[in-house]
Amino acid sequence: MKNFSIIPKNADLEKYGLKDVQPHWNLSPEELQKLTIQKGMGKETSNGTLAVNTGKFTGRSPQDRFLVKDNYTKDKVWWGKINKPIEPLQFDVLQNEILKYLSGKEIYVRDGYVCADPKYKMNVRTVTEFPWSNMFVYNMFLRPEIKELENFEEDWLILCAPGYVCPNPSAHGIRQGNFSILNFTKKVALVGGSAYTGEMKKGIFSALNLILPSDQNVLPMHCSANVGEDGDTAIFFGLSGTGKTTLSADPNRKLIGDDEHGWTEDNNIFNFEGGCYAKAIDLTEEKEPDIFRAIKPGALLENVIFKEDGEVDYMDASITQNTRVCYPIDHIDNIQIPSYAKNPKNIFFLTCDAFGVLPPVSKLTPGQAAYHFISGYTAKVAGTEAGITEPVPSFSACFGAPFMPLHPTVYAEMLSKKMQDANVNVWLINTGWSGGPHGVGSRIKLKYTRAMITAILNGDLEKVDFEQHPIFGLFMPKYCPNVPTEMLDPMNTWLQKGGYVSKAIQLAHSFHLNFEKFASQASEQIIEGGPLIDEHHHLSENIKN
Repeated sequence: MKNFSIIPKNADLEKYGLKDVQPHWNLSPEELQKLTIQKGMGKETSNGTLAVNTGKFTGRSPQDRFLVKDNYTKDKVWWGKINKPIEPLQFDVLQNEILKYLSGKEIYVRDGYVCADPKYKMNVRTVTEFPWSNMFVYNMFLRPEIKELENFEEDWLILCAPGYVCPNPSAHGIRQGNFSILNFTKKVALVGGSAYTGEMKKGIFSALNLILPSDQNVLPMHCSANVGEDGDTAIFFGLSGTGKTTLSADPNRKLIGDDEHGWTEDNNIFNFEGGCYAKAIDLTEEKEPDIFRAIKPGALLENVIFKEDGEVDYMDASITQNTRVCYPIDHIDNIQIPSYAKNPKNIFFLTCDAFGVLPPVSKLTPGQAAYHFISGYTAKVAGTEAGITEPVPSFSACFGAPFMPLHPTVYAEMLSKKMQDANVNVWLINTGWSGGPHGVGSRIKLKYTRAMITAILNGDLEKVDFEQHPIFGLFMPKYCPNVPTEMLDPMNTWLQKGGYVSKAIQLAHSFHLNFEKFASQASEQIIEGGPLIDEHHHLSENIKN
């Protein structure tokens, strides 16, 4: 087993200000699981997988995420609701408080790295209060060889203290007792007051999302990626619930990674991570065979409910809708080793359009690609949140706004340039509704979506004619193998053509309204990539009888 209690030669925790601690260095997952059970912090499922409860926080707390405003960040970061500033001195006080809190305790140290491409490798040392938090880091970051551990030196340090709750938040520039803060000058990430493990993962990847484009001309992407037998790489962007994990898991292609990647100037696509952090709600072997089978000893389940026989009830959301499992990527059979590849050929933007008006598949121009990338559209459906009774548009810039420190147009311009330089095709795939909105129409069948993606990857759509959508300007194929031709133009699937036009204009208007905050920094090409029509126009001449 790798990482079996390897203590680096330069191991010295006092240099960070940690005093009188009982450190456990680089324990194996088996040891961490055993300690978690012994300390009453978790229990095992019927197949021996560790399950824990993350307590008060079962998801990220975006309002409690801060970046230190200093010479490195002040002129780079897009400051606002997402990227909130905190002063260096305020950070120093909170760091000292966490160090004081952890001193004298039993703690767990993990040495790992992120970025699979050796050229961009970044070593991360993580100090955690809980053994299972350390197991999460083992799964999610890349795992060094024993030789590398012996002389390990970190580039970044994570201090994770869920038990420390700040007693006087307003005096320290934060909102409440929990916080997640990045300091780019000290290269320290603090997580306090929350045991939700995703704060550590997203903290370090938010750091990469600033460092890589600013210093190394690498586009960071919140996406999954896979590679075919011929070495062609496909990239899948999509917000939660759009099918990103499902569609990138293809038995005919090797998975590079399922959540965070970089695109280098020499057209390498590399995984940031060493594992997967998947939603587990409503999980079945039939729907998600790869994820389901990955849940075995070594994986870590969060906030799930048990049945009486020790089996997990994946349908039970009584703790949270955001039940999770993390596992090392080698729990999946068909993976790319090492996890990077060249030659990106196709990019898929996945959206779950609950209005039922976007085409199931369409090809984007460079301007449209940048526009839809900045928009990051999907829709919330009735029942997902309190008060939602009909579809609501949801936009998350670059398909990952909460983790993007730079202005979205910076990432979009990089994407546009890279896709043109590499001659990449970009496609918008609607995995949502057809024949009417949510509650009237029906969800597009997974087999049709898979058929569209397969046709694209095989080059079958290079030979067909396209027509332009009159409202969104998207280019729809007139034919796709193994997909009913009538559904390729979404207007055909609605009984009431006028109802379709009205709903489509409504969504187009939402796109325009959302884009207003980006328009001042967007090029003309990007602005022209939006819908052709707004609510003030009429489309009666385009209604097909």
